[in-house]
Amino acid sequence: MSVIQDQVHGVNASSGVRKLGLAEGETQGLIQTINPETFFFEQIENIVDLQFIRDSGLKCVVDPMHGAGGGFFPKLVGNGKTTIHEIRGEQNPAFPGMHNPEPVAHNLEQLRQTIVEGKADVGLAMDGDADRVGLVDENGRFITTLQVYALLAYYLLEIRGLRGPLIKSITVGSMPEKLGALYGVPVRETAVGFKYIAPAMAEGEALLGGEESGGYAFRGHLPERDGILSGLIILDLVARTGKKVSELVEQLFSLIGEHHFDRLDVPFPESLRPQVEKRLAESVPHDLNGSQVIQKDQLDGVRFRCQGDSWVIIRFSGTEPLLRIMIEGPDIRVVHELATAIGKSANRFLT
Repeated sequence: MSVIQDQVHGVNASSGVRKLGLAEGETQGLIQTINPETFFFEQIENIVDLQFIRDSGLKCVVDPMHGAGGGFFPKLVGNGKTTIHEIRGEQNPAFPGMHNPEPVAHNLEQLRQTIVEGKADVGLAMDGDADRVGLVDENGRFITTLQVYALLAYYLLEIRGLRGPLIKSITVGSMPEKLGALYGVPVRETAVGFKYIAPAMAEGEALLGGEESGGYAFRGHLPERDGILSGLIILDLVARTGKKVSELVEQLFSLIGEHHFDRLDVPFPESLRPQVEKRLAESVPHDLNGSQVIQKDQLDGVRFRCQGDSWVIIRFSGTEPLLRIMIEGPDIRVVHELATAIGKSANRFLT
């Protein structure tokens, strides 16, 4: 960045580049002002029936978390029978009260309380740049990002009757495969990140792409995360089925069985990364907290598939010195117990 700044500051008349003020540039017709919201809204209207959502009478609480998504849901679907109550809608780059503006359970206490106190139907949250979404049901319960991916796939396959491949990162778990088998569509697994998911979506007219962070992409739109579109599709799902979010999760479980998820982020000194990577690569445990390990792979980090339809993934964060530990299984109690046990083991492992 400093190189670019140096070049800008070095521009003068002798360099052959003429400087103009903003007002003069506008007067000469050299500057064109556009409002990208207009194009975005038109594109969204091609994918989701916004009028149907406006007329549905939903009561929704939206938490933009002081980020770029503030104001979008009231503009898009809040001017009809549906009511949108927005909290933390004012933009604030300090993101008060949050270590990171992620739409995850520990950041959404205010959203959860507002839903319960206001008897709302659904709660949506977005991260700082509004490309990820978090979902809270009518009881104030956070719906895991893996369950949200499965609900979005269910909406596209069952409610909309569409067909096409499902693309998901390794950390999204096993629900997509079960839905793929149920509806006769292929499922492709990639390493973590949309730099892998987007090309895979482009290859075969994929219906949906997504990752554990809460980022989802859809056919007919950019092959990139969009938290606003994701939230609108969730509202359309609730409106068209007439079911509460908790009922939709139960409907999903009735089709493919229960799936629960937990994640731990364990910090470690960056200097230890080479030896931790080596230990993980060489690790071949017989069991994890009593669950027998039946397979290990290293598509991204290390994944252990365990007896009883559960799995554990241990991988390094791409942005922070953190070891991310993710667990999915059919029993929520076993998942939490396994997360606790692996977290303790990881702390010993990193010293």
